[in-house]
Amino acid sequence: MRKIVNIPVSGLWVAITLVMVSGQGISDIVTAEFFDSIINQADDSCEGKNFYSRDAFLDAHNSYPQFGTNGNQDDNKREVAAAFAHFTHETGHFCYIEEIDGASRDYCDETNTQYPCNPDKGYYGRGPIQLSWNFNYGPAGESNDFDGLNAPETVANDPVVSFKTALWYWTQFVRPVLDQGFGATIRAINGQLECDGANPDTVQARVNYYTQYCSQLGVDPGDNLDC
Repeated sequence: MRKIVNIPVSGLWVAITLVMVSGQGISDIVTAEFFDSIINQADDSCEGKNFYSRDAFLDAHNSYPQFGTNGNQDDNKREVAAAFAHFTHETGHFCYIEEIDGASRDYCDETNTQYPCNPDKGYYGRGPIQLSWNFNYGPAGESNDFDGLNAPETVANDPVVSFKTALWYWTQFVRPVLDQGFGATIRAINGQLECDGANPDTVQARVNYYTQYCSQLGVDPGDNLDC
């Protein structure tokens, strides 16, 4: 859209033409239909069905407005498709809030003295990206106004905080490699356990979700899809 405005220059009024570019906001990409197409695939018995919501995601997005908005329209759609592909895989279409049997696993890195573990707490996977380890809960809490080390369960109790931690992890560790293709995002999230032939089935599952969401959003998925 073009708009002509008059501005004063050295006492004269000069007409200039401004080019107004209309883009899509995050709510135009993550529509109710898009979000519901994912969560509606979870069984009604899933605890996440009454926890995760589009409204909670959009509320969390206010703290991370750069997500899905900083690139051109196609890049923004690819970022959303990539993130929600991982959210879908990690949570089973927003079914799970916490990692299955996570409480039985030790996610304490005792060598990390900056974010020491509380021995009474578990730092297993929680939220859309299954935040894990004390060295992630600590800074995620600092960035999102909760005590990640002493109250990691907040990620499983507050849906907005849950999405905030996912977007925090995304902007810290995943977004920087987006331009390398979707495969690089897999490596940034779970590369050691899945990439380089470690678990090709889970890699393919993530790729399938990504290409499906790219198709829904009307954007080419790009190159370098697997890792």
